[in-house]
Amino acid sequence: MSRLPALTPDQLSPEQKRLHDEIAGPRGGSVGGPFSVWLRIPRIAEAANRMGNSLRLEGKLDRRLFELAILVIARHWSAQYEWFVHEKAALAAGLSSEVVEALRHRKAPRFARDDEQLVYDLVSELQETRTLSQPSFERALAALGPDLLIELVSVIGFYTTAAMMINAFDAPVPGGARPLP
Repeated sequence: MSRLPALTPDQLSPEQKRLHDEIAGPRGGSVGGPFSVWLRIPRIAEAANRMGNSLRLEGKLDRRLFELAILVIARHWSAQYEWFVHEKAALAAGLSSEVVEALRHRKAPRFARDDEQLVYDLVSELQETRTLSQPSFERALAALGPDLLIELVSVIGFYTTAAMMINAFDAPVPGGARPLP
């Protein structure tokens, strides 16, 4: 159960209603997870929506790598809603079910592709040490170039923020599911 119930349509101000519809559009018609919390403060909801859409809809990072980064973050934080939303997207983007299951159970995945190993390593290092070592930075820069590296670190930051909101406010997963052990 969420610590803050989602606002009902009759509780939304005109600005919140506009933002609700903007947020819901590219997200299958619903506003859940951190967005249901952010919607209470329209300026934050609007900024988060712009940032999320910039990364998710306009980003150049391969969708498979984008979703992998999010699953690593969701598992690190045990963010149930984030995992629930992005597990299906990761599989649809081509991430193997073996990798997804290894992450779910906090096991180091065996990657068939070097770019997946790189993303896993970068996200893990940032979560564990809160920085990137010079060798990791150079490896990432050589593989991704500056623009994709900036985008990847932005994805990591945004979805870490989302995971924190999900956990702090206990954002519910549809149907009460708990996809992470």
